[in-house]
Amino acid sequence: MADGWRVTEEPAPRRDRRVALLLWLLPLWLVVSSLGGLWLYLRKQAAAEEEQIRFASGISGEGLADDLGKLIGFVGERHTGSAAGGQGLDRAAAMIEGSLGPGNAGYHVERLRGPRVADRTWPLLIVTVRGKDDDLPPLWLVAGYDARPGSPGAEANASGVASLLAAAHALAADLPARTIRFAFLPHAYDPEGPLTETLALLRQQAGEATALLVVEATGAGSTLVLSSRDAENRALALVDGLGEVVGAEAICLEEDFDLSSVLFEAGLPAVRVATRPVVRDDEADAAAPDPATHAAATTALVDLIRRLSDS
Repeated sequence: MADGWRVTEEPAPRRDRRVALLLWLLPLWLVVSSLGGLWLYLRKQAAAEEEQIRFASGISGEGLADDLGKLIGFVGERHTGSAAGGQGLDRAAAMIEGSLGPGNAGYHVERLRGPRVADRTWPLLIVTVRGKDDDLPPLWLVAGYDARPGSPGAEANASGVASLLAAAHALAADLPARTIRFAFLPHAYDPEGPLTETLALLRQQAGEATALLVVEATGAGSTLVLSSRDAENRALALVDGLGEVVGAEAICLEEDFDLSSVLFEAGLPAVRVATRPVVRDDEADAAAPDPATHAAATTALVDLIRRLSDS
C-alpha cells in the first residue's frame, strides 16, 4: 500500500484455447500430409516399376503346343473328384502363375481363394493390364483351368487356357484405353465342382464389366466364333475380319454345358469366344489341336481384345 492506495498486479491475459489447439494441430497436420504424400508417391512409383518390368512376347504355334503338352500330359486330369484330379488342379494353377508371374511375363498374379471342397481350396488367378482411363469399365477375359473327370480336357479347356496365357503375354506391354483383366477359374467344367460359389466370387470382382469374354475350345479353326445371350453386347460388333457371330442356340446345344450361358444367368455380360461348338460329354477330348491353326485363332483373339480395350 502506498499513500493509502493498494497496488495490485494486472492478471496475465488468458491464452485462447482454440489458438493453442491450432498451434498443436498445424505441425501434426503438416507431418501427416507429408507422410501421406510420400506414401502416394512411392505407391505410384512402385506401380510404374511393376508396369515397366513386364515383358511382352509374340504368339507362336510352338509356344502354344508346349503349353498344351504340359496341360494335357504333365498336368493331366484337373478336377475335385480324386487325389490325382486335385493334384492336376494344383499343377495347372502353378503353371499359370509361373507363366505370368515376375519370372516370366512380369505380372503381379492376384490369388483369390476359391471355395472349399472337403479340406482343399484352389485359387482364382487374376492378372491386370492397366488402362489409361480409369472411368472406363474394364474388359474381362475368363478361362476355366479344370476339366471334366475322365478327360485331359484338350478343348475344354486346355486350348482356351493356352490361348489366354499367350494373349496375356502378347498384351503385357500394351497401354490400352480401358483396363484388361485376365481371370483363370479353378472350377468351370467339373460337374461336381463348386461352380456356383466360384462364379459368385468372379461376380464380386467383375460386377462393373460391360464385356466378359469366355475363352474356350480355340483349337478347331483359325477364325473365331462368337455367341452370346445378349445380342447387343459390343464384342459382337467388333469381330469383323476375325470371325463370325452365331446365335447362342448354335453353340449351346441341348443338354450341353455352356459356361458363357451360366455366367450370363449369373448377371455377367458374357460372350463365348471359341472356334467350335461346345464339347459334348461323349467326346474323348484328348487330342491337341494343330499348332498353326491354334496360333491363328489366338492371334485373332488378341486382335479382338485390342479392339475392345480401345473402344
